[in-house]
Amino acid sequence: MWAIYALCSAFFAALTSILAKIGIEGVNSNLATAVRTVVVVVMAWLVVFMTGSGGQIGDISRKSWLFLVLSGLATGASWLFYFRALQIGEASKVIPADKFSVVLGIVMAFIFLHEAVTTKALVGGALITLGTFVLIF
Repeated sequence: MWAIYALCSAFFAALTSILAKIGIEGVNSNLATAVRTVVVVVMAWLVVFMTGSGGQIGDISRKSWLFLVLSGLATGASWLFYFRALQIGEASKVIPADKFSVVLGIVMAFIFLHEAVTTKALVGGALITLGTFVLIF
């Protein structure tokens, strides 16, 4: 089931990039990011309330709060840089450069989460790296 969610995520991430490239024309990239963020916040809270999971907010541990806040800050930084890159660059080059996060995420999973380094991950990461650089240069 996770694969279906992951593929849906990939589809909507691609759609996000195309819609953002069209929408950001003539708009300050930071302002565009802020508008998008408000929409995401409203949508996320609607889902929380529609699923009835809002009552669980008190169950979140301090450690989880810390890392969720840090993740949010990283997301904000990523979106600000991404929207600026998308505004001044070609979408067909910015999108693959952004998706290099896949390789960086794999490396960070090895380092910080102590996930197993497998031949498949190394070969796949190398191919993604090669493909990224072929697309952007």
